[in-house]
Amino acid sequence: MASAADAAALVESAKKAAAYQAVEEHLLPGARFVGIGSGSTVVYVVQAIAAKGPGFYGGMTFVPTGSQSKGLIRQAGLTLCNLDERPVVDGVLVPLDVAFDGADEVDEDLNLIKGGGACLFQEKLVAIAAKKFIAVADYRKQSPRLCTKWKTIPIEVLPLAAPDVLSRLHAMGSPAAAVRTGLPSKAGECVTDNGMWIIDAPFPPLLLPKDAADGKAQGLWEVQALAEELLRTPGVVEIGLFYGFNGAQAAALGKEKQAQKPVAAYFGLANGEVEVQRA
Repeated sequence: MASAADAAALVESAKKAAAYQAVEEHLLPGARFVGIGSGSTVVYVVQAIAAKGPGFYGGMTFVPTGSQSKGLIRQAGLTLCNLDERPVVDGVLVPLDVAFDGADEVDEDLNLIKGGGACLFQEKLVAIAAKKFIAVADYRKQSPRLCTKWKTIPIEVLPLAAPDVLSRLHAMGSPAAAVRTGLPSKAGECVTDNGMWIIDAPFPPLLLPKDAADGKAQGLWEVQALAEELLRTPGVVEIGLFYGFNGAQAAALGKEKQAQKPVAAYFGLANGEVEVQRA
């Protein structure tokens, strides 16, 4: 029987395999600006980029989603640029050529739950700034429907509004919604890089449009309907649902800078292979 250490090593190996393949297939030599997300899998994304050497990445600039990814970029010797410091061309901030980030859960339509590391707001800002967003994860993060394995939706809120937001969430069908604590490393609430709090709201598995044409069936929420209802709640700054359309679809729709979904998700499997889920 495999030990806990063996199981943990297997997960790390799966993350690394997914990250290396995603970088190999989506970080092209001509890329100028690259988004780097947060979380344990992104460590391997940065490692894969650094392994290509300065001759490959020397002309690239890397944009972080928070303090963790900023540290990873610096430690790897890559050129760092904050999201709001990108050059302006013809009055418009240049887009990121690609953004790589992890996910807490991915459904079969490539909707995501993100925010387990409390970086969801800046992660979403970097994702929408990119022409294409690539999710990288291990086999534990793949589900047919969101809130199946990862049971809660992270919601970034203004601290002053937290009691009212909790009350609204309870009425929406999440009676166990609660403010995330900073324990064990910090007493009190989990505070984001933006000075906000995180509420974790459990919901039953979220439906896809094909499951419920009216957006809410038999008391269950459809992904987009729930996302829009949460964002209408005063005091909610951003939510950990990444939904809607991807970068390729945004270009066709004329909705650049609004794409939240990845064009592909790379899952490292327990057998050492990588499964790619494409839009």
